[in-house]
Amino acid sequence: MQVCMLRFFANFAQSMDYKLNKGEKLCSRTAVQLLFGEGKSMMAFPLRAAYRLRPRGEHPVQFLISIPKKRIRHAVMRVTLRRRVREAYRLNRRDSLLAALEQQGVGVDIAFVYLDTTPAPYAVINERMISLLSRIAQAATMIDQQPATTLS
Repeated sequence: MQVCMLRFFANFAQSMDYKLNKGEKLCSRTAVQLLFGEGKSMMAFPLRAAYRLRPRGEHPVQFLISIPKKRIRHAVMRVTLRRRVREAYRLNRRDSLLAALEQQGVGVDIAFVYLDTTPAPYAVINERMISLLSRIAQAATMIDQQPATTLS
């Protein structure tokens, strides 16, 4: 009986790592303006990721997902794509992104924007999400290697 309980709690603890908290949503208007104004962006079609490195706060990563109405007309399909993007992010952030951010002691704000006019299958979105998250993690590790700029 105790062995079963230990396995349950071990599996439960692992599943907690994949949970998305409300605090991970990027909803501050000023943070979104800074993200699109001062941030950098990269693309892995059908997704574009705009990101901005920041000092680490309570949550190392805050993100938002945008599926433009101009590209995907039907609300049902926008919701489906938003769920696919969120699920791909949720499953891959720990492996690709969180370790690099923890190592550097920085946080990041990310906006995922869907670019295609037709819905992509989950497998494609997942593959491109892995690519984007690893490239953002690589950019986060490069901040120590960039030469310091001096104002003269």
